[in-house]
Amino acid sequence: MAEAKKKNIVIIGAGAAGMSCAATLAQHPERFKVTVLERADVTGGQATSISIDKGKFGTDWMNDGVQGGSPIFKHTFNFFKRYGHEPQEVKLQVAFGKGPDGFWTNCFPSPLVDKFSSDIRKFGKVLKIIKWTMPIMGVIPIRIMLRMFFFNKDFGDKMVFPLIALFLGTGNQTANVSCAILERLFDDPNMKLWDYDPETLLPNLPTMVTFPKLHDFYEDWRKDLVSKGVDIRLETEVRQILQRNKKGIVLETSPCNSERNTPPKTKTETYDELVLCILADDALKLLGKTASMKERFVLGGAKFYDDITITHSDSAYFKKHYETEFQESLCAKPKSKAQEDQIAFSKGLQPGPDNTPGPYKPMYYTKSYAQDPRKIEMSFDCTNYQHQFRASNAQEKEHVYQSIFLDNRQEELWTWKEIREEKIIEKKWWHQLGHRWQHYLRVVPGMMFLNGKNNTFFAGSWTLVVSLSSFGILDGTDGKQNMHELACVSGIAAAYRLGAEYVKFDDFAEDFFSKYLLVSHGVRYGAEGTKRQKQK
Repeated sequence: MAEAKKKNIVIIGAGAAGMSCAATLAQHPERFKVTVLERADVTGGQATSISIDKGKFGTDWMNDGVQGGSPIFKHTFNFFKRYGHEPQEVKLQVAFGKGPDGFWTNCFPSPLVDKFSSDIRKFGKVLKIIKWTMPIMGVIPIRIMLRMFFFNKDFGDKMVFPLIALFLGTGNQTANVSCAILERLFDDPNMKLWDYDPETLLPNLPTMVTFPKLHDFYEDWRKDLVSKGVDIRLETEVRQILQRNKKGIVLETSPCNSERNTPPKTKTETYDELVLCILADDALKLLGKTASMKERFVLGGAKFYDDITITHSDSAYFKKHYETEFQESLCAKPKSKAQEDQIAFSKGLQPGPDNTPGPYKPMYYTKSYAQDPRKIEMSFDCTNYQHQFRASNAQEKEHVYQSIFLDNRQEELWTWKEIREEKIIEKKWWHQLGHRWQHYLRVVPGMMFLNGKNNTFFAGSWTLVVSLSSFGILDGTDGKQNMHELACVSGIAAAYRLGAEYVKFDDFAEDFFSKYLLVSHGVRYGAEGTKRQKQK
């Protein structure tokens, strides 16, 4: 009997989605020939690491894009462990705003939280209303919901918008985000980042994780896939897609590292199936004339903005714009023994939960602009956050910060020029998804009508981003926090649709995968497995 012909798959993009797709297909070398094309010189997409001065900062590396997230990133951690890389737990400390009238934290009581105590209690009731009236209330933008229930404007500007912007990565589009994301942020039994607290809104020191050195992990992953027969071609540009139909996929490619003033050498390549693991707007550009009306409508609904992250060591800038240390003026009078303990921890007088050492050392920061309180700047103290700094006792060294300035169309609000040039380690622009409510009415429900058509599949966190539960399918959330996890799941789902098997390793992970498959591909996991068994 003649050997079955291998299906020739091309994956464009070697970020989390592309690598997950390739890894899943690579489990069946007898059935698939896999090629990954990536224009960068490394795999990983936004999950990258940079080198820094160990003498100055206490360690010689840091993750500069994706830094960490929730303990429920099952697929991400499964890939990490496969290559001997482990995430590290950390108790999250956050500082929102500046000064007694604008500051609050999850580490100790503050006057601002006391001021909005009635709004915080009402907020819990509104979360239940949103849950009971899903999906009708769920699609309403947060800004409208806050007005509908007569919340204090400053409560929205100083507490709700910064909280959602920081942890769900919605940035300066937070006011326009579906309020379903709020309910799932606090009310999810499996994937929530924290419990809603009727007294303080955000609970004290929830557990998060920091990622291992992503450059090394992705390099180990790349080498393993190459050893399994996957052709990963870095610094390769896909210039255009010439054909997508039953006859196959035809691409025009060229090397990215061509010499200046020399026309790039292009070549035409043919494959059976295409997986686009790139952003929606980049995918639409590549599809060009081959894009269908459905693809133009659905992919065109994803809106992207250009942000810049400045990695630096300018402590003077940081102290000017954020509250980096415990101060009595920032602290409200404790109302319970728990709050007394929180204050003692923040002063460094006693350990916190799980013997977390004090004092107050925030990791995440936000600052609202006075000209427009709905627009924010986000920052990290990477020395306080990433585990390799903590493990090396780098607290006594210069701290490494990241300040993130959102949406270059609003550059007049940015304070980036105040960062001293000699303190800047790196500047990096990011092309980021805007989490508008339209995304969840046009892009997310439309993906199932695109995947598998014209021998093409789409993968990436942008294909979903908001929780599956916002559509009444899964009690889950995470937005920005679960982008890396969603990217992994989306790549695995594309491979599954191409005929690869999903290898179960965890009940929760399998359930999440099955729900994603239903939403983005319109395929029931159990029914598809039964169908495949019958075909065998």
